Amino acid sequence: MSDSTTNAKIVSDEVDVALIGAGVMSATLGAMLRTLEPNWSQVVFERLDAPAEESSSPWNNAGTGHSALCELNYTPEVNGRIEISKAIDVNEKFQISRQFWAYQVKQGVLSDPREFINPVPHVSFGQGEDQVEYLRKRFNALSNHPLFPGMEFTEDRARFDEMLPLMGEGRAATDKVAISWIDSGTDINYGALTKQFLADAQTEGTEIRYGQEVVKIRRDGKKWKLTVKNRHTGDVSVFRANFVFVGAGGMALPLLQKAGIPEIRGFGGFPVSGQWLRCTNPEIVERHSAKVYGKASVGAPPMSVPHLDTRIIDGEKGLLFGPYAGWTPKFLKQGSWFDLLKSVKVTNVASLLSVGVKELGLTKYLVTELLKDQNAKMESLREYMPNAKDEDWELVTAGQRVQVIRPVVGPSFGSLEFGTTLISHNDGSIAGLLGASPGASIAPAAMIEVLERCFGDHMVEWGDKIKEMMPSYGVKLATDKKLFTEMWDYTQDVLKLN
Repeated sequence: MSDSTTNAKIVSDEVDVALIGAGVMSATLGAMLRTLEPNWSQVVFERLDAPAEESSSPWNNAGTGHSALCELNYTPEVNGRIEISKAIDVNEKFQISRQFWAYQVKQGVLSDPREFINPVPHVSFGQGEDQVEYLRKRFNALSNHPLFPGMEFTEDRARFDEMLPLMGEGRAATDKVAISWIDSGTDINYGALTKQFLADAQTEGTEIRYGQEVVKIRRDGKKWKLTVKNRHTGDVSVFRANFVFVGAGGMALPLLQKAGIPEIRGFGGFPVSGQWLRCTNPEIVERHSAKVYGKASVGAPPMSVPHLDTRIIDGEKGLLFGPYAGWTPKFLKQGSWFDLLKSVKVTNVASLLSVGVKELGLTKYLVTELLKDQNAKMESLREYMPNAKDEDWELVTAGQRVQVIRPVVGPSFGSLEFGTTLISHNDGSIAGLLGASPGASIAPAAMIEVLERCFGDHMVEWGDKIKEMMPSYGVKLATDKKLFTEMWDYTQDVLKLN
C-alpha cells in the first residue's frame, strides 16, 4: 500500500474527485489519482449493489487483452494491402496497461495478478481461399514488427488439427483453413481487477456508495453539484465535487447530457446487446486453450467478431463462443427500457436519423441475429467446431454496449463509431468515456488522456511519477525495440505470465 492512508481526507458533502460508476474505468482513474495526489478526497457512486456488475463483469465481455494480436477488425484490407496502423496503436496502449498493472502489483495496490490476468494464446482463424489469403497477408505485415514478436502462421492441416483439436475434428479434409497465433496473449478478468482496485481505494479512504444513483449533475460555481438517490430508500443527498468523471458505461451519454456541457451536443448512442454460447461440458472445456478470432460478418460491429474463447474466471477455466448480437433500447444490462428514448434530444436527432439511414447493413445484421434461434446459433458455432453438440452448450446473456454516434459537419450529420471516445468540458472539470471495444484493455491509456485534458497544469509536476508507473509513456515502443523488450520482460515477470 502507499503511505497515504493517514493523509486521506474524510469524504463529506464536499469532495475533490467524484467517480460515477464502479467499473474498471473509474477504478483505474481513481488508482492513478491516488498515486499522483494522495491527499485528494474521492467518492465513487454505483447504482448497483456491488462493483463491476455491468460491462466490467467477466461474463459480460470477452476478457481479451486487446492488443491486436488476433483481432482481425484492427487490420482491415484496403486495396489489397493490410492496414496495420490501428493494430499498432491498440498494441501500444495495451503495453501501457501492462506497465500500469505491474506497477500497482509492485506497490501492493493489486494483490495476486493471477486473479485477473492469465496467459492464453491469441489465434486468428481463416477459412476459405479469400480468408486464408487475407490471413497470410496479415501475417506478413505484422510478423516482423517489434510489437508482434513470436507470431507464427500455418496452412498445414495436420498442424491445425494438433493445435485446435475441437476445431479440426469433424471438419472436411478438403476445407481450406489457416491460423496465425502468438502464445503470449492474455485473458483478463476485468471484474476481479476492478474489485482489487476498489478494495485498495476503500483502505486508502475512498468512500464507495453502492445502490446510489446520480440523477442530476449541475454546475455550481467552479464545482459540480451531484444529486444522488438511494435506490433502496429513496433518500436524496447532494455532493459538490471539484472534478467529476463519468465512468458509467452506457449511461455516460445521458449523464453528460444532464451536465449540459456543450461538448456532448450532437452525440448520440446506439445500444447493442449480446449473448454467448457457454460450454457446460468440462471435458470439452479442457480440450481448448486459445482465443480464436475469425472474420466478422458483413455489416457486423467489431464487438460481434466471432470467437471461440478460453476464459479463466475465479480460477476456473471456461469456454465461450459468440457473441451473438441482440438489441434492446437499454443502455445498461440492468437499465431502463426508456434509456434510448430519453437520450434523444433536439441537438442529436439529426445525427441519429442520418446514421439510421446510412447504417442499413448494421440494421440488416441485427435483424438477422435477432431472428436466430438456438439451432441457428449452434450452426454458427459449428463453423468453428464442427462436432459441437447442443447438450454441451447453454445460452447466456452478455453485457450491453452503446456505440457512439458522433456529430459531423456536412449533409451526413452523424457518424457511427466503434471505438472509445473521451468527452471533456473545456475547463477540464468533468469528463466521461463513451463507446466500447477495446475499452477495458486500454483503460490506463484512456485515463492518461483524461489527465492530459483535465489536469494539464499538473502534468509537469506529475511527469516523473507517471513515468514511474508507465515507463513507456510518451515513447513509441514501435520504434524503441530495446525499451519494448525491457518492459515486456518486466511485466511478464511481475504479472506472473511467464
